[in-house]
Amino acid sequence: MLNETKDILLNFYNIDDKILKLSETIENEIEDQFKKIDYVREYNQYKVLSAMQKAKLSDIHFNWTTGYGYNDIGREKVEEIYSYIFNTEDAIVRPIIVNGTHALSLCISGIVRPGDEILSVTGKPYDTLEEVIGIRESKGSLKEFGVTYKQVDFLDNGDPDYDNIKNSVNEKTKLVLIQRSKGYSWRKSLTIEDIEKIIKTVKSIREDVIVMVDNCYGEFLETKEPTDVGADIMAGSLIKNPGGGLALTGGYIVGRKELVELISFRLTSPGIGKECGLTFGTTRTVLQGLFLAPYIVSQALKGAIFCARFFEKLGYTVLPKYNEVRSDIIQSIKLKNADEVISFCKGIQYAAPVDSFVSPEPWAMPGYDSDVIMAAGAFVQGSSIELSADAPIKPPYIVYFQGGLTYTHSKFGVLKALSQMINDNNFNSDNIL
Repeated sequence: MLNETKDILLNFYNIDDKILKLSETIENEIEDQFKKIDYVREYNQYKVLSAMQKAKLSDIHFNWTTGYGYNDIGREKVEEIYSYIFNTEDAIVRPIIVNGTHALSLCISGIVRPGDEILSVTGKPYDTLEEVIGIRESKGSLKEFGVTYKQVDFLDNGDPDYDNIKNSVNEKTKLVLIQRSKGYSWRKSLTIEDIEKIIKTVKSIREDVIVMVDNCYGEFLETKEPTDVGADIMAGSLIKNPGGGLALTGGYIVGRKELVELISFRLTSPGIGKECGLTFGTTRTVLQGLFLAPYIVSQALKGAIFCARFFEKLGYTVLPKYNEVRSDIIQSIKLKNADEVISFCKGIQYAAPVDSFVSPEPWAMPGYDSDVIMAAGAFVQGSSIELSADAPIKPPYIVYFQGGLTYTHSKFGVLKALSQMINDNNFNSDNIL
């Protein structure tokens, strides 16, 4: 570490010298993991570039229309590029999709009909999807429209329960849901190999069952995506990985053409589908963010690996460990109590470029069954590809760390999180080895 760098961390940010020495030790230990990430990043960068060239992207596609948005060549070009990158027949990429949950909700409600059954084969889905399906009672849920739901939980060792998956697919099963990322669960995220095996298992029972993947937090982690290994439909958020930190809002849906068409009738209305809908001048930032995404994701991933090894060295249980295979950008750390969680998140907030002076507090966030604390001083509100941390305030007190547009910023967030825990008397600096 340069003396000038150490000076600013010690004197301006008041980071303890013990923390800086531990940081240097850890960076030496994780160097080989970074090389593996760089290989994947390079491949995905060429994949994105070739998709844009294949689509003959031009600056004329950065213009936008008004009113209904008919013949919006920029919108059509974005969706063409997404379909190339994810190896699918069609795509919907729109700023009017407000978040990942909305994209997933559109997919499910566009495909299922009364009397159909949704089968989640990766346990209970992310909290905000529970009310969409009707797992938790909510007005307007799919349960109110006669759609049923059941799930297959993971085995005790964290692997998918393939035998139970086989036994659970029946004549009513219309849609099988796979959640790639761990969400607010203490489990490993699914690799592409895991997803491919699940899809083959489902299709061996009924070829016509539609397999949908929630790909949030997983884009560009591997050289393949779920749609490369048989997923029929997939969705995610533009303010996570594929937006590269530049997309201001939006979500994407990619998959088989007939399914995308069905979903488009929920996006707008039956008979109109994806033919209308303004992009409000977002085409340039969506595509520039997409171009940067493989690099930005690699930076966030390196930050997650640093975080894992850092807190593991401090005696905490982490998932995944620094040298384990990853399939999302999220790092889980099991802290000891609510006070540690709050201090950790405050440290992340104080490390932010935006609203660094704000102190986050737990609150009853809509869509969750407990108070949640969220630290996110981001340029784009709620952008999970930027440095952030969040946690439900309930046992076992797991905090979820993700993002960082640069590795340096992600690493700094980790240093600041521990520093705040020490300042709040929630960690004894004498325990730093």
